[in-house]
Amino acid sequence: MVHAIRIHRTGGPEVLQWEEVEVGEPGPGQVRLRQTAVGLNFIDVYHRTGLYPVQLPAIPGMEGAGVVEAVGPDVNDLAPGDRVAYAALPMGAYAQARLMPADRLVKVPAGIEDVQAASMMLQGMTAQFLLRSTYRVQPGDTVLIHAAAGGVGTIMTQWAKHLGATVIGTVGSDEKAEQARAHGCDHVIVYSREDFVARVKYITGGAGLPVVYDSVGQATFMRSLDCLRPRGLAVLFGQSSGPVAPFDLGVLSGKGSLYVTRPTLFVYTAKREDLVRSAEELFEVVTSGAVKLAVNQTAPLKDAADAHRALEARATTGSTVLIP
Repeated sequence: MVHAIRIHRTGGPEVLQWEEVEVGEPGPGQVRLRQTAVGLNFIDVYHRTGLYPVQLPAIPGMEGAGVVEAVGPDVNDLAPGDRVAYAALPMGAYAQARLMPADRLVKVPAGIEDVQAASMMLQGMTAQFLLRSTYRVQPGDTVLIHAAAGGVGTIMTQWAKHLGATVIGTVGSDEKAEQARAHGCDHVIVYSREDFVARVKYITGGAGLPVVYDSVGQATFMRSLDCLRPRGLAVLFGQSSGPVAPFDLGVLSGKGSLYVTRPTLFVYTAKREDLVRSAEELFEVVTSGAVKLAVNQTAPLKDAADAHRALEARATTGSTVLIP
């Protein structure tokens, strides 16, 4: 029998229950996937707590890798035995096996292991659209990446350096500062004891930045605006410290005609061609060695509650992968 983590009510990590589930045969446009690795991401916490409402009962998880077991009618570009990965709706990655729409899967190159694939799809394609589409980083740019030692931050730092940017990163501890430096951060700010706005102004000679990438939210966002140059862009793509409170848009005018965006991966990869292009760019920077993946924690899928506790306590670095 297949097992999965399910939630029947929202709440703390204790609502994650290891249960038997049934997985049927694939229908038109679907495949049955035997999962070998599952990515852990903060969006899973948002679904578990109800911050992002989902229909209950639900199996969390947006990212995984595995092997195709069977294909449904009208699936022509995948076959049993293919290694694939995804970061996409529908939810349901916290399972030993599942059904998935074939058009949301991408084949994994031979040089990338399943654990790597499961750690990189959501975080890596997020880094791809942030750096190449939301704001297209150019050689000579200086950018600020909050939570630079986290999963997305680690990938973004390396990729931005590969693109020729100078990277300023914020972290919460000296240990994470060392990890951020190891992945290419030119300037690391421990925001628990340093004023990151003052440091940014010093580093840029008062000019400010073209873009700030903020996944922290409530604790950092309004001050992130103060790091921008006139007509700069604040990119809010997460809220690990809580949601940003509503504010008067006149603030953006007063701080220099600023722009703000709240992008999501699922919009940027909604079209099949965009998904494939994003994944291919990600695979290329990983296989070339420009981006090295940091899978610093693995845990059995059945222990997902403990993994959630560690993630929320900011006791993790890099990526965490759950093994079904």
